[in-house]
Amino acid sequence: MPDIQVVRIHADQRAETTVTTGTKAWELFRDDPDVVAARIGGALKDLAHELADGDEVESVAIDSPDGRDILRHSTAHVMAQAVQQLWPKAKLGIGPPVENGFYYDFDVETPFVPGDLVKIESAMRRIIKENQRFERRVTTDADALDELKDEPYKIELIGLKGGAGATDTESIGEGASVEVGAGELTIYDNIGRNGEAKWSDLCRGPHLPTTKRIPAFKLMRSAAAYWRGDEKNKQLQRIYGTAWETKEALEEHLHRIEEAERRDHRKLGRELDLFSFPDEIGSGMAVFHPKGGVIKREMEDYVRRRHLEEGFDYVGTPHISKDGLFHTSGHLPYYADTMFPPMEMEHAEYRLKAMNCPMHNLIYRSRQRSYRELPLRFFEFGSVYRYEKSGVVHGLTRVRAMTQDDSHSYVTPEQAPAEVEHLLTFVTGLLRDFGLDDYYFELSTRDDSKPDKFIGSDDQWETATSVLETAARKFGVDLVPDPGGAAFYGPKISVQAKDAIGRTWQMSTIQYDFNQPSTERFDLEYVAADGTRQQPVMIHSAKFGSIERFIGVLVEHYAGAFPPWLAPVQVQGIPIAERHNDYLFDIARQMKAQGLRVEVDDSDDRMQKKIRNAQLQKVPFMLIAGDNDVEAGAVSFRYRDGRQDNGVPLAEAIERVAAAVASREQV
Repeated sequence: MPDIQVVRIHADQRAETTVTTGTKAWELFRDDPDVVAARIGGALKDLAHELADGDEVESVAIDSPDGRDILRHSTAHVMAQAVQQLWPKAKLGIGPPVENGFYYDFDVETPFVPGDLVKIESAMRRIIKENQRFERRVTTDADALDELKDEPYKIELIGLKGGAGATDTESIGEGASVEVGAGELTIYDNIGRNGEAKWSDLCRGPHLPTTKRIPAFKLMRSAAAYWRGDEKNKQLQRIYGTAWETKEALEEHLHRIEEAERRDHRKLGRELDLFSFPDEIGSGMAVFHPKGGVIKREMEDYVRRRHLEEGFDYVGTPHISKDGLFHTSGHLPYYADTMFPPMEMEHAEYRLKAMNCPMHNLIYRSRQRSYRELPLRFFEFGSVYRYEKSGVVHGLTRVRAMTQDDSHSYVTPEQAPAEVEHLLTFVTGLLRDFGLDDYYFELSTRDDSKPDKFIGSDDQWETATSVLETAARKFGVDLVPDPGGAAFYGPKISVQAKDAIGRTWQMSTIQYDFNQPSTERFDLEYVAADGTRQQPVMIHSAKFGSIERFIGVLVEHYAGAFPPWLAPVQVQGIPIAERHNDYLFDIARQMKAQGLRVEVDDSDDRMQKKIRNAQLQKVPFMLIAGDNDVEAGAVSFRYRDGRQDNGVPLAEAIERVAAAVASREQV
């Protein structure tokens, strides 16, 4: 057979290789069992893919992001096969990989229960042990419709694919891109040892070579889910699972889940009496209790002071506006689905504001501006309202009513690079002060394949993206591309911070906006040095983003054990006996005079229970006093981790607390 030339890319090494026609991708990597797929011409392919002359063939390891997605999607197929073995009448929905796992939707007569998941796992292990081969098969719409005539949801996807277009599969439904999309329609068969198809599914692939390449998996839970994510459609049963490249990696993941559950801010919010979500107010709307209010106030005071130090002017705007304002800004109709419905009053429609920027533009436009005033920076704690779908509302981290530390910088085009750098310095310093010092930057740009979702010229986008990228690279922080993630009006940088257990949260954002200042929108101007009227650049920035979300992240990051400066109660006074109460109340008055937050537990509980209660409330410091302490003018100084220094002079004890608060250190 004639030879062909390919390039093998593996372990960061490139090598030109001569192979025969008909060579499969797996043959290039036969010595590395961790390789589960190949990337050829930028597209992921099965290892059974036949190579062509000139192909650049890059290995995909099972522990890489793409490799894990392939592993998890293959495991989803095995799970669906097992479900249909156990429930032959089950109809298949969609089964994509997701972060850290996978799911598959099923139409079954009765909901799954935990015992069913045990049965499904056992059936999956048998399928994996059989070493079934994942085999790709190209088909036509007509043949697929005939073959899948008993799978109504698959038939619907095939029909929708033709109407949605090759580049818009996600509009069909969440996860639809794993089933149908650009190019040819394919089905994957699970082939048994006898060469016969044991099970088949509509799928784009790629997949693992065989089921035996699934090293470790676990089914996590089941839940109801509407077909294609639309509450008007039928409710299906969704099974969630996870799969990893080794048993050790699976165990680590399960441990992280346990730790995440222990840190769940909703649970800790109740236990620490920080906040709640009364049904009488509505879903996604939090109220902060006094202790939670302390944290919120400390954060507000901090960021208000920091904005003033950084040259921002404090402004205030209403919660509601005529909806024409949001047409002017361009947010309607782009964000109509996430805004609360309009209210009619005095023959006009009003909206709860979902963003502050249009009103800040009106403040800028209220009088003539000179280049000498720029940069002009406005800041407010603005309450905004987003109509999030009920299925995504989640504690404080996804709410419908939130307060943003929202700011907008109006600058000349020449000032924009320095302003972005100034804002990045601001936000990274803020994150460090709150103990979030492990982060990277994400640069969100437009999706050129969807021009209707973005406004502005190519030159405007190129300039704005370049300004953000150049400024970000000066910080020596990883800069990760996010194609298509930009707002409709311009690119953005988001700071992605990792918490104490390695989860990533989007925190601060900085967005470059050439849209709202334009003549077609708010027609913002400044008088330049030469007397001409010029259009400023508008740069959005939110340091906390949403203060509610930031608090939710902090609760989980610290597992409720806040550093002293943020702790609702910084010091708990614990008398050994009732006769020591007055001594501790006097100490509390001295500490409160220095702005410290102190409580004295004068309940009838025994001392050990009082200590336990303070530990459960995660109070940073305890001051314990008995007869010897009163006589010596001292206390036993106890930390929440159990360390204790006895006989600490009162002045020193107060200084220890004050110093820890001032330094924002964790104890």
